[in-house]
Amino acid sequence: MADKIATRAAYGETLVEVGAENPNLVVMDADLSGSTMTKKFGQTYPDRFFNMGIAEQNLYAVAAGIALSGKTVCASTFAMFAAGRAFEIIRNSIGYTGANVKICATHAGITVGEDGASHQTFEDIALMRTIPGMTVVNPCDGVSAKKLLKKVIDFEGPAYVRLGRAAVPVFYGEDAEFTIGKANVLREGGDVAIIATGIMVAEAMEAAETLAADGIEARVIDMHTIKPLDEEIIVKASNEIGKIVTAEEHSVIGGLGGAVAEVLCQKAPCKVAMVGQKDTFGESGKPDQLKEKYGMTAADIVKAVKSL
Repeated sequence: MADKIATRAAYGETLVEVGAENPNLVVMDADLSGSTMTKKFGQTYPDRFFNMGIAEQNLYAVAAGIALSGKTVCASTFAMFAAGRAFEIIRNSIGYTGANVKICATHAGITVGEDGASHQTFEDIALMRTIPGMTVVNPCDGVSAKKLLKKVIDFEGPAYVRLGRAAVPVFYGEDAEFTIGKANVLREGGDVAIIATGIMVAEAMEAAETLAADGIEARVIDMHTIKPLDEEIIVKASNEIGKIVTAEEHSVIGGLGGAVAEVLCQKAPCKVAMVGQKDTFGESGKPDQLKEKYGMTAADIVKAVKSL
C-alpha cells in the first residue's frame, strides 16, 4: 500500500495527460476548479476549458450541446450539485440524447466532513444508476481513478464518475488492469465475500485483516463499476460462499447494497448485510469521526460479517 492520494487529485492529473493526447477533450466546471482539480487543465489548455459559474444546470446543458457537436466533455462540480441540482438536465439532455458527457463529480459522501449535511450526498449513485444508458463508476484509489477515467473518456456515451475529497490509500500497482463492468478481487477468501466500492474498499481490506486474525477468511471485491454491474462475480460469490456484505459511502437504499441485492434475489439468494448510510442525513465534523458515527468503518464491516 503506497502513499495516500485523493481520487479528485488523480482526476486532475489524468485530465492534463489525456488532454495532451486528445485534442477533442473539453473540460467544464461550475466555479469549483480549485476543489475539483480541473484548474490545471484550464491553465494548460485554456481554449478547451470553460468555467460556467455557480450554475450547475446550465453547466450540464451546455456540456450536452458541446458533446453533441462532436466533442468529449468532462464536466465537474460537487456530487451534491451534479446529481441533485442538475438531475433533470442530466437525465433529459445527457442521458436521453446519449451525449458524450462524463459527469465527474467530486466531494461525495460523508468524508466531505465539515461542509455538513447539505454537501454530503448519499443519493448520487442511486439517482445516476436509474438513468438508462448511464455508466456509473466509483474508483477506490488514485491508480484506479486514473485508469478508469481514461477508459470512461475513451468510450462514447454518458457516464457518472464519483470522486472523493479526502486522500485515501493506494492499493493498486501501476500494472493493474481494469475493465468497465468487471469487478476486481483484491483478496481471496472462502468464509464471506465483502463487496465494497469507493473509499470503503480500504475499510474492507482492513476488516479482512481483522477477520483473518479471528480465523475468518474474507474475499474482498472492488466493485468499481456500479453500472453495468458485474453480476457474474456476485452470483459466483453467493454460490461459493453464501454470505455477502456490501460496503459503501452512500445510502444502502439504491446504492451498491441495493444493486447487489437486486441481483441476488433474482439469481442467487443468500445471506446479505449492508454497511453504509442508513437512511439519515449527515452533519458537520471530521471525516473519520463521521465515518465512525454513521457506521462506515472497518469495525462496522467486521460487525456485519459476524452478524452473518
